[in-house]
Amino acid sequence: MNSHVASATADTNHPAEPQEVEISLYQSHKKIYPKAVQGLFSRWRWILVWLTQIVFYGLPWIHWNERQAVLFDLLSRRFYLGGLVLYPQDFIYLTGLLVISALSLFLFTAVAGRLWCGYACPQTVYTEIFLWIEKQVEGDRAARMRLDGAPMSAAKAGRKAGKHVLWILFALWTGFTFVGYFTPIRTLGAEVVMGALGPWQTFWILFYGFATYGNAGFMREQVCKYMCPYARFQSAMFDKDTLIVTYDQARGEPRGSRGKKVDPKEKGLGSCVDCTLCVQVCPTGIDIRKGLQYECIGCGACADVCDEVMDKFGYERGLVKYSTQNAMTQGWDRAQIIRRALRPRVLVYSAILMAIVVAVGVSLFLRVPMKVDVIRDRGSMARMVEHGRIENVYRLQIMNATEQRQEVAIAVEGMEGITLASESKVEVLPAEVRSVAVRVQVPPGAETGSHPIRFSVQAQQDPSIKVDEKTTFLVPR
Repeated sequence: MNSHVASATADTNHPAEPQEVEISLYQSHKKIYPKAVQGLFSRWRWILVWLTQIVFYGLPWIHWNERQAVLFDLLSRRFYLGGLVLYPQDFIYLTGLLVISALSLFLFTAVAGRLWCGYACPQTVYTEIFLWIEKQVEGDRAARMRLDGAPMSAAKAGRKAGKHVLWILFALWTGFTFVGYFTPIRTLGAEVVMGALGPWQTFWILFYGFATYGNAGFMREQVCKYMCPYARFQSAMFDKDTLIVTYDQARGEPRGSRGKKVDPKEKGLGSCVDCTLCVQVCPTGIDIRKGLQYECIGCGACADVCDEVMDKFGYERGLVKYSTQNAMTQGWDRAQIIRRALRPRVLVYSAILMAIVVAVGVSLFLRVPMKVDVIRDRGSMARMVEHGRIENVYRLQIMNATEQRQEVAIAVEGMEGITLASESKVEVLPAEVRSVAVRVQVPPGAETGSHPIRFSVQAQQDPSIKVDEKTTFLVPR
């Protein structure tokens, strides 16, 4: 609904004419043209852009033991992370990773606000890259605004087309790399060259590429403002000791324009020259001088450009800076801010995070690189064989989580006289899931009912690789 219409109809005997009041509840989107800025926080943002993208685009091309170092092979249900080979049964490690990521986000937010949003979030990173491409093709902020306001011409159409071609190529390369984490990227590249892509690879390359193209090329700040849930609940993790990008109102007000040689005290002015550059460089288009707003992603662009203006006028830097509400109201120095950063909330987050990191690390270190699942053969529950012996048949799924061939020995215990009536040694290839039918027998005269037994599977080359798995043995009446 674009508007709400409220009508008030006068009584027929009332002299006033009926009135209709239209109140618009919709405001059309205004395109934001962020101005390029140089400074400390801008340099850090680009450092994070380079680091994250080198990892994202480079990791699939690294080989480890004649395979891709990082590969989530969904078809074979194996996940390769360097020297680790994980199976769906190792889902607990993914859970631990997600918990660590969430707690890290809570910790960083409590200490320094939206660091993730401002420096490492994919939306921020790809928006920076797309803005850089846009600047190279169309020029800086003023040139882009003039170009968009000019009537269509061959030159304008050429620049726009060139920009979108570069955007689309970059987005498709991003989609290709994303799919390369789930299917070997070298094989994927050969399939692209030969035009032999499968339907799911084609869909996800185009889908992820389209999402990158749309989010970073068109939606940009709208994703941060309206689509990202973090912007809505991040205030719950803030307190008055959280570092945020803030405007020093006491020092800056009353704001007003002036010449470089004018003494602001004589004019009764603060340090803010009201140049609005802090608004022009903001990727979400907010005015930091209006206080903390949920749209602020904490990128520090306004602090960088404000410091440039302060340098030009010969004023002290830090009119816009990272600080806390308590520091601004109580005049704390940097040492006091750092001391207050180690408050109970931060210490609790840090302790829980460290405990989970240690627990996951120890679990991975002690992890036995072999798994065994015991499945009872439903086609033959229990039967009597030669010499009156009772036999149960099981199917053992042996998962070799190493990248070496393993010869394993199978043993069984738990009942008097229990033995294996099938082959006790099995060869399992590197990272293979081997299904083995195992026949287990007990002497005649065993007590009827269900009896607990235990299979032991041990690697012959490395006796420390041993797995015990419990099941039951059925003796019929």
